Amino acid sequence: MADSEDKTHWMQVKIQTDGEIAEALAEVLGRFISEGVVVESLTKFNTYTQENEPTGEVTVSGYLKVDGALETKKQAIEQALWHLSQISPIPQPEYTLVKDQDWMSAWKQHYNPIPLGESLLVLPAWQEPKAGEQRHIIRINPAMAFGTGTHPTTKLCLRLLEKILQPGMNVIDVGCGSGILSIAALKMGANHVIAVDTDEQAITSTLENAELNHISSSDLELGEGSIKEILSGQFTHQQAQLVMVNILAPILIRLFEQGLEKTVQEDGILLLSGILDHQEKDVLEAAKNAGFSVIQKLSDEDWVSFALRKG
Repeated sequence: MADSEDKTHWMQVKIQTDGEIAEALAEVLGRFISEGVVVESLTKFNTYTQENEPTGEVTVSGYLKVDGALETKKQAIEQALWHLSQISPIPQPEYTLVKDQDWMSAWKQHYNPIPLGESLLVLPAWQEPKAGEQRHIIRINPAMAFGTGTHPTTKLCLRLLEKILQPGMNVIDVGCGSGILSIAALKMGANHVIAVDTDEQAITSTLENAELNHISSSDLELGEGSIKEILSGQFTHQQAQLVMVNILAPILIRLFEQGLEKTVQEDGILLLSGILDHQEKDVLEAAKNAGFSVIQKLSDEDWVSFALRKG
């Protein structure tokens, strides 16, 4: 009897939605759920192909400790979700009490090594690579919930980065989230990366993941902000040979309105991800008006990503 009373109780918070808003949802929940957020793509069995295929829907979930701060955290989550719902409709979260003392082990089982492209391997912070692993290891703490390599937008941007990046390039990462793109760029030979985000928690996440990957502050210049801060001279340079942005399409378009193209050197490359296929036309129109032309396109499920050249 005493054993069951000693168990820590947790409350699962779960939201089922479409893939477009999944990473933004994970970011919001991650502000309040210190132990991590899980993003899972839902699948259904196709009797014709005999394979499980994505439905386009995802579940975003995490666990809150049942203590005196629980109700305050729930209210804060719902307030943050309300603000996010002004961009895209969001279902109400489902709350389920969990009494399993070992839930943390089950949570970690959601995360496995993710091979990406020809040379990258995203590895949860607590796992070790197999002996003789030849890929560039990117260690990520999924508890920070800002981009772990599981979402198609992150996968696509990393694949483009692998194809486009040349050793010695200077890079700018706008909306760095977990820092996974910045870390990957440095692992593959970038000379210097400026990483910015408007969310203070994203900066904390990027800093933690940079430390996990033994990235020095001289190689990764990190700061809170966006296009305005870069162009105002708050960082060592205002332009780079390669600029990457993995963010929702409406925000991408607004970034062009704020002068995104000015951060890319003439004849430089801009990587754009976070675009649903039905948003492609609007994003490419904004890019074309800013002086860019498409040099490569990748797609995954309903998502598309582009490499564009300036000039």
